[in-house]
Amino acid sequence: MKILHRYVLKEHVGPLTFALTALTSILLLQYIGKHFGELVGKGLPAFVIAEFFALSIPLTVALTLPMAVLVATLYAFSRLAAENEITALKASGVSLVSVLKPVLWAAVGVTFVMIAFNDQVLPRSNHKLAVLQRDIAQKKPTFGLREQVINEVSPGKFYLRAGHIDESSNLMREVTIYDMADATVKRTIYADSGNMRMVHNMSDLELLLYHGNTEDVPINTPGELRRLYFDVDLVRVKGVGNQFQKTTAESYKSDREMTVCEMQQAQDRARRDHDLARREFTQRVPEIKKLKGPLSQDLVKVNLNPPWDIGLGRLYCKLFSSLAPKQAKAQGVSSTPRATITTRNASSTSTRAPIMKPGIQSPARPSNPVPTTGQATPPPPAVDAATLAELEGLRLRLIDSAQLMNSYGVEIHKKFALAVACFVFVLLGAPIALRFPRGGVGLTIGVSLFVFALYYVCLIAGESVAKRGMMPAVVSMWMANVLFGLVALWLLSRMGKESSTSRGGDMKEMIGSIKGAIRSKLHWKDRRVERERVAA
Repeated sequence: MKILHRYVLKEHVGPLTFALTALTSILLLQYIGKHFGELVGKGLPAFVIAEFFALSIPLTVALTLPMAVLVATLYAFSRLAAENEITALKASGVSLVSVLKPVLWAAVGVTFVMIAFNDQVLPRSNHKLAVLQRDIAQKKPTFGLREQVINEVSPGKFYLRAGHIDESSNLMREVTIYDMADATVKRTIYADSGNMRMVHNMSDLELLLYHGNTEDVPINTPGELRRLYFDVDLVRVKGVGNQFQKTTAESYKSDREMTVCEMQQAQDRARRDHDLARREFTQRVPEIKKLKGPLSQDLVKVNLNPPWDIGLGRLYCKLFSSLAPKQAKAQGVSSTPRATITTRNASSTSTRAPIMKPGIQSPARPSNPVPTTGQATPPPPAVDAATLAELEGLRLRLIDSAQLMNSYGVEIHKKFALAVACFVFVLLGAPIALRFPRGGVGLTIGVSLFVFALYYVCLIAGESVAKRGMMPAVVSMWMANVLFGLVALWLLSRMGKESSTSRGGDMKEMIGSIKGAIRSKLHWKDRRVERERVAA
């Protein structure tokens, strides 16, 4: 490595370290402050709180490292230009390309490190953090109850909502309880007031309710309702527990807790289910066209095409398996929870209609007699409810599988897009800093905030649009990188043509150049309007 290259890279190390530490600390404090109520007052061991803080760091680093790279690039090149070191290098015959080359190679290295970090470290830490948060939520749940919110007291079984909670006496008012422990009955309890306490060695939660009623709706007969009024009622939730216990068994992983290969496998399963549902739906198109009513319109308008993707995740997994076959095999289907495709039927009593394959004749049906002259044409037979339920189920299977593919596609491309943003920000920051050498800290902060805000707005908006199926995930997730990359290439093409001196190139000149461009644009429009008026 040349002395010049080492010197330029050394100028970036200090600003990069400071920016990464400062930005990570700010976002980490904001994240911890948001979840502060889940930790304090529950008597958690010190190592649990320390583990919560440690597992929160990778999530913030994934967002702050591209920011830190841009801040370091702006600050380093701005300082080199302000102290006329760039001018001295030009006078010595050193081109700007030679100055930028080590930084660009370093940005490529940071990009590959970020890809590995986002694929291996980040999902594992997110999964451990999610499991730890669920374990903490089960520790002393009465402390974590909030007013006007549906609180999960026992996961998946018992939910409580109170209009007002007195923390000193544990008195509650306007109490609503959703008891889902019994799979055959949906039970809802309403009470004017109540009291709660921990009993049986602080393992069970006991609720004493006053003046209310209990409503039971059987699952098999949803049209029935049983209501029981009471003056005093005792409800006990067993096994809530007050001792902190860490979960050691494998649990469900969301898309942000999976590696790229795990998400690609889940996306492939969703694609296979979509293809199967599409073939079944296509075979029943003639039957759908005979239907009438609003349901038939929804069935006809359903989109049968799967979401489009370029296969970036599949290509990455093949490359990863060729480089590290043992590690890739460890991420196989056996360690990945199967993604379920939710199929919502229109009727719980519907039966699956047989699908006729080519070459197999359907069973004979009684044909309608041909009407003779003078006889009225009989009305068409009514559509069976089971057939409608089956067609609606196929439609919803297509929608749900497409949504799953979109969700996994967004997360796969986001991992790569955030990593490549490090390289794009170096391309963008260097020419801006050299164009305005005396911008200093003001230029660094101003440009960084503007670029950060615009980039993450595009990223969040693209994520929302892609998950709704309005745009392919590859387009929405890479749109911000492409736009900033084009701007960076345009600025690099003009680099070396700057006309500012060591006295110029500050924030005032930057603002003045923007105002001048706006004035010239407006003046050109005024002259065009004047010429058109004279010609008329």
